[in-house]
Amino acid sequence: MRKIIHIDMDAFFASVEQRDRPELRGRPVIVGGAPQRRGVVSTCSYEARKYGVHSAMPSATALRLCPHAVFIEPDHRRYQQISKVIRQEFFRLTDLVEPMSIDEAYLDVTASCPELSDAVNVACQLQQRIFETTGLTASAGVSYNKFLAKTASDYRKPAGLTLISPEDAPDFLDRLPVEKFYGIGRVSVKKLHSINVKTGADMKKLSLSILKSLFGKAGIFYYGIVRGVDDRQVELEGDPKSISREITLYKDSTSAREIRILLRMLGRKVARRAQAKGLAGSTVTIKLKYADFQTVTRSMTLGRPTSDGVEIGNAAAELFNRISDPRPIRLAGTGITQLAPVCEHVSEQLMLPFNSGFSAK
Repeated sequence: MRKIIHIDMDAFFASVEQRDRPELRGRPVIVGGAPQRRGVVSTCSYEARKYGVHSAMPSATALRLCPHAVFIEPDHRRYQQISKVIRQEFFRLTDLVEPMSIDEAYLDVTASCPELSDAVNVACQLQQRIFETTGLTASAGVSYNKFLAKTASDYRKPAGLTLISPEDAPDFLDRLPVEKFYGIGRVSVKKLHSINVKTGADMKKLSLSILKSLFGKAGIFYYGIVRGVDDRQVELEGDPKSISREITLYKDSTSAREIRILLRMLGRKVARRAQAKGLAGSTVTIKLKYADFQTVTRSMTLGRPTSDGVEIGNAAAELFNRISDPRPIRLAGTGITQLAPVCEHVSEQLMLPFNSGFSAK
């Protein structure tokens, strides 16, 4: 049996700001674009989340929900430096590390942990080491596959540590609301709720054929995870085919300006994800899903591989400018393909395949 740890930093960007600026501690902090510039929330502190603020929300909406919040422009260079310190702690434990973004990763500790209880001890020690070296808290999940480890790390935030054992998984998943299943996005949740599927136990009653008819290939994934089945391996610094991020919008949008801002923001996220794998891409791709669920993609090949978030975002915005379609947009995504290792003079990058059922963190 595998022993997988998922580590997820707690409100990473906002926590860094609160750590470095003591006057912000205990206050609602929102990191992202300014409301007056129609920016988007990148992340927010737990104090702001109590008011309903969340990532990918328009900053203007966040300001209405939490008018006394402190808005801060992100300092990605500083966050990346701290992320490298955290990643060093991962590699002290195992070479089997799969960074998923600047602030989360999977660790396979099977070789050094005979039992899941040993992995729990390792995860606890890792949380302590991260706090000692950075002053920041992380949540950890421990289980026998990636899906359950990720689900466990989300279960008790912030600074939580949750184990999902093979014995506990069936009951845990039966009770879990479908919106808490990692990988099941808002659109899929809405569809499940429309047929009165509210929990894992409800979803388990749906046959594979029904799930496939409702969700296509994603239905196969849903059928497995609700039964605690996920055979995906922790991937090393390998050779992904693409690196991408997408967001299901808080509200369908007809604003071209808002979509361009989102695509640029996603370009920066793609760059940061790819930094974990030291890759650059020659082709930039955007994905748009309209309110009627029709999906379109557009691509642009650049003159050279890039790992620069601004360059990726600008190319994504230019691709969007070439599309003339007034329909409301419900999902936007930016990605890069034709990947190559980063040269020393180029910055870095990581992978997440486009998935219409996935909402960005």
